[in-house]
Amino acid sequence: MTQSEHERLVDLAARLEREDPGFARAMRSGRPARPREYRRTGAWWGLALGMVLLGTGIALAQGLLIAAGLVFVGMAAQLVDPDPARRGRQGPGRR
Repeated sequence: MTQSEHERLVDLAARLEREDPGFARAMRSGRPARPREYRRTGAWWGLALGMVLLGTGIALAQGLLIAAGLVFVGMAAQLVDPDPARRGRQGPGRR
């Protein structure tokens, strides 16, 4: 491996450590974890909360609950989107 290749690998490792320390730590330990872009547990919980609020608002005929449910569903749907380019953020390796 040439010196420039080694420097590029060191730079890549430093950037990865800075952007997603949990992923870098998991890779060092030999137990890889999903990168931050692909972790969507919170988004699914937000979607479930929004659906509960929406359903409750419909059942109770409460406009405020319906509106809150729609807002939560909309926000969570944006977070669940698998394409980071459509979220307005650039994915890994894109500049």
